[in-house]
Amino acid sequence: MGKYDDIKQSAYLANMQLPKLGLVIFTFGNVSAVDRSLGVFAIKPSGVPYDDLKPSGMPVVDFDGKTVEGKLRPSSDMLTHAVLYKHWENIGGIVHTHSTYATAWAQAQRDIPIFGTTHADHNTVDIPCAPPMNDDMIRGNYEFETGFQIMNCLKDRKLSYEEVEMMLIGNHAPFTWGKTPQKAVYNSAVLEAIAEMALLTEQINPKAPRLKDALIQKHFERKHGPDAYYGQ
Repeated sequence: MGKYDDIKQSAYLANMQLPKLGLVIFTFGNVSAVDRSLGVFAIKPSGVPYDDLKPSGMPVVDFDGKTVEGKLRPSSDMLTHAVLYKHWENIGGIVHTHSTYATAWAQAQRDIPIFGTTHADHNTVDIPCAPPMNDDMIRGNYEFETGFQIMNCLKDRKLSYEEVEMMLIGNHAPFTWGKTPQKAVYNSAVLEAIAEMALLTEQINPKAPRLKDALIQKHFERKHGPDAYYGQ
């Protein structure tokens, strides 16, 4: 058994969840899985259809974006993953999709307002949309700079990546992360559901109010607070 087999298998299984959950079509997305002890992560190979993926075909790269194992070229978004792994020590997986509703909000350059308790179960704030990348960053190392675009947005909002595990990139699409690849995929599916609900809410009532603070705190803390009582 190879030393990278565990993360390759983890990355493969997580990637295969994306089409099952309706979060990707064709090759529009990627998941990575990290091994902190080895300083590497496995990620979907670029442009390979999901039906053709195999655990053995997951490229393994280090946090500087250098391939350490694999014959296939890693996802074109690989450097974004590398930047986040290098700077955020407490994440174990990252997901990037172009899921329909979350991407629509990203293209509109809008945060997703916290309208209801489904949103509050996972976040106490609007889901942030990072400003579109500036021209100098676009002309530079685009995917590398996307990692800093994500980090800078959270820094500007005074938000922690451990509290907010999902974000929209203005004019682009969503990224999510988590302590495991499975949690990152979960967050991606939740983000898409929240994005769809928020759109429908605004269509039904364009003046719909944000969820009041008492309900935000109640729903978030019952799942994540010190006295959480949701689940077994």
